Amino acid sequence: MTKQTISPPRPDNAATSLTLRPIAGRIGAEVQDLALTPDLPPATIQALRDALTHHKVLFFRDQHHVDAATQTAFGRQWGEPVGHPTAPDQIEGHLLELNAEHGGKANVWHTDMTFLDAYPAVSILRAVNVPSAGGDTVWANTAAAYAHLPDPLKRLADELWAIHSNDYDYTVNQTHPDHALDAYHTTFVSSVYEAEQPLVRLHPISGERSLILGGFFKKFSNLSLTDSRRLFDLFQTHITRLENTVRWQWKKGDIAIWDNQSTQHYALDDYGNYPRVMQRLTLRGEPSLSTDGRHSRQLLPAR
Repeated sequence: MTKQTISPPRPDNAATSLTLRPIAGRIGAEVQDLALTPDLPPATIQALRDALTHHKVLFFRDQHHVDAATQTAFGRQWGEPVGHPTAPDQIEGHLLELNAEHGGKANVWHTDMTFLDAYPAVSILRAVNVPSAGGDTVWANTAAAYAHLPDPLKRLADELWAIHSNDYDYTVNQTHPDHALDAYHTTFVSSVYEAEQPLVRLHPISGERSLILGGFFKKFSNLSLTDSRRLFDLFQTHITRLENTVRWQWKKGDIAIWDNQSTQHYALDDYGNYPRVMQRLTLRGEPSLSTDGRHSRQLLPAR
């Protein structure tokens, strides 16, 4: 892939540019020669925002200077950090540690926390410890998935709403007993959260239409479980087509930032008992806006 230099289309930031190496045709770019620090100029942060809106996922190698405090301080330049409402192993209430040894695995396609009406806008993930082989993460571009739907499916998608819940079938990809994962799930669903989301969301910055599905999907509103599952499989298959995906092979010290409003991701569980520890910061989002002007709403817990 050829490198490209992108400058944000703003007069006050005209001198700011990023060196980007696109990784896949529809999603993902590596930002080169940039150290993530809490004191980056506003113009650089804006350039990163613009690049993220376009590429959906940005990757940064060799960020060994970043620790939990630096990761959080850097994230505050983007937005307000928000914690997970139930997950264990959170640092200072908002930085989530995903430790495979303690059950912190995410080997199911999902968008972070869609069981909240205003789920996070951005996620920032740092590799603390990774296996020598395996443990890659794959992202899918849900805006590209919508754009490449046949027109009849676009019209159907525009009308559908779905219920998302944190009480999902976590055993779907579990091939052997995993007591740590069982204990993690028990804490994860200690309080049940449910939200009604439009299947098609208008992006608050770009206006692009993207599909909201993934592992927290429970059922489509006003449809049976059987019909819901068939429609889920239909649309989810379009999202995870290989053409819409990018795969990242982690090294210790890497950081990935993704637009959680237009992606899904999947962490491969192919590294056996080797350690894999990641720390994730999520930034506050806003309720999803549907194509007909309605917003997502929280069902549980009742407000």
